[in-house]
Amino acid sequence: MKQRKAVRIGSIVVGGGAPVAVQSMTNTDTRDAAATLAQIDRLAAAGCEIVRVAVPDEQAARTLASICRDSALPVVADIHFSSSLAVLAVEAGAHALRINPGNIGGRVKVDRVVDAAKAHGISIRVGVNAGSLEKDLLERFGGSTPEAMVESALRHVRMLEDRAFDAVKLSLKASSVPVTVAAYRLAAKRCDYPLHIGITEAGTLLRGAVTSAVGIGILLAEGLGDTIRVSLTHAPEREAEVAWRILSALNLRRRGPEIISCPTCGRTEIDLIGLAEAVEERLRGLAESISVAVMGCVVNGPGEAREADIGIAGGRGKGTIFRKGEPLRTVSGGRDELLSALMQEISLLLQEKRKNSL
Repeated sequence: MKQRKAVRIGSIVVGGGAPVAVQSMTNTDTRDAAATLAQIDRLAAAGCEIVRVAVPDEQAARTLASICRDSALPVVADIHFSSSLAVLAVEAGAHALRINPGNIGGRVKVDRVVDAAKAHGISIRVGVNAGSLEKDLLERFGGSTPEAMVESALRHVRMLEDRAFDAVKLSLKASSVPVTVAAYRLAAKRCDYPLHIGITEAGTLLRGAVTSAVGIGILLAEGLGDTIRVSLTHAPEREAEVAWRILSALNLRRRGPEIISCPTCGRTEIDLIGLAEAVEERLRGLAESISVAVMGCVVNGPGEAREADIGIAGGRGKGTIFRKGEPLRTVSGGRDELLSALMQEISLLLQEKRKNSL
């Protein structure tokens, strides 16, 4: 697959062979700078690298100045229907815009937005959603098809190219995985702009994570996608967490711990589900990349998870802690005692890693 063009969003390069960047979007009222900045801080701690904020009115656009000034992450202003808000957002310091040129209000108003973006050296994402395509395209293609989505995107891109503006990235999202995947595949053949990928309106935490992982995973495995956003009806921080899990599963990027745990069976003699969930919760927010195994069989567990940096294999009233498949020590007790002992060994392992990295 050919390499995409590169655009810059603040300090982050998207496309051009750069690592796939993780994005999310705040769900606070943008007019409340303190609440929005606090959520951006939480997103940064969760590994988010670019944040998008809604700009629904002039007050939000003016508040954006303090948000952009103090944000821990590059800020993308999300604009619909108003070229004036787009210009205000650029002047407030937004590092990029997300617009749909088709609803900004015609060529003259698109030109105003392009002039502002050029003057401030920022990029524009042309964002197309299957649910809001132009009527003529719906009639021409017989509905919200991948072909209609790509034609909508390229129609809007041409409006920017006519002004000699090519600091552009594209998104073509639907709630259907097959439609989304087909749209991105087609777009990748027809242009070389970087692609922001995701499944829109994916759903609540479990449903949305699965749907996003399937759709985003297919595209990333095919070499498509320069930045990703997992859309969840949940706290934005969990979007970033799921995004990193997708990247890690494909060996594209790693951040934080990889939890390896067996699915349990009739031989399991400890509360393995509770132990694995407790380990995962204790390690949430850890940035270092380590692999931790939580296994339910003392006999086979260490061997089955021999590649893990550290792990525990539980049996009736005891558990064996191991590193790279080699036993360290055996701990007696129930879930709480096993959890405590494992966390102690993880802490020692992290200290060693940090010392060795100096």
